[in-house]
Amino acid sequence: MTPYWEDAEAGLALYLGDMREVLPALGLQADCVVTDPPYAETSLEWDRWPDGWPTLAATAASSMWCFGSMRMFLDRRDEFTGWKLSQDVVWEKNAGTGFAADRFRRVHEHALHWYRGDWRATHHDVPRQASRDRNKGTVTRAAISHTGAVGRKAWTDDGTRLMPSVIYGQNMKGRAIHPTEKPIGILTPLIRYACPLGGLVLDPFAGSGSTLDAARQSGRRAIGIEAREEYCEAIARRLSALTLPAA
Repeated sequence: MTPYWEDAEAGLALYLGDMREVLPALGLQADCVVTDPPYAETSLEWDRWPDGWPTLAATAASSMWCFGSMRMFLDRRDEFTGWKLSQDVVWEKNAGTGFAADRFRRVHEHALHWYRGDWRATHHDVPRQASRDRNKGTVTRAAISHTGAVGRKAWTDDGTRLMPSVIYGQNMKGRAIHPTEKPIGILTPLIRYACPLGGLVLDPFAGSGSTLDAARQSGRRAIGIEAREEYCEAIARRLSALTLPAA
């Protein structure tokens, strides 16, 4: 199958079409899926859930980050049969969205990590961030064993901590090229967690191309599939602008 757009040197490729038709034709194996499917929570024409896509995604990867609302995941839970849930991350936005005045104003979205097979064989590398603590160096701290016994253990503080599961990031309001565009800042830690350096990320609902952009900036390769040509055009322009001309 011929890509709609590609940058072979960077390991990026974009395909136009319904992922349920394109993905089987590609026959690829990726290190992980990172995607934001239509939630099917509005009457908008493009907001339609593609039936069966989680099962199809499982043929291409055994690790997947999927954005969605809790309503979406509960309504579609049977379609995630065979996938095992490892954790959820919350994207805290600077501005909320909502269509109802009788509920809290929603200022977050969930990204759930799913995997198949043996967890030990699933790539997982939690990003770390700088700590505000001042006890950098070797310290002694309390340690609780699996039996519940409390002891003391020497520990070298390198000045970093595991990234928390709530990640703040400004939304793309006023800058978005797609109505549900995700910022690079929320995608990058998910990609770094689930995909090794130089590995391959798959986004079957490419939208604005943010996943491909974040993968490239993180030193990963990426393949995107997008059903609407106007967004394929926008993605191609976006990613081409990142490609420096040869000297």
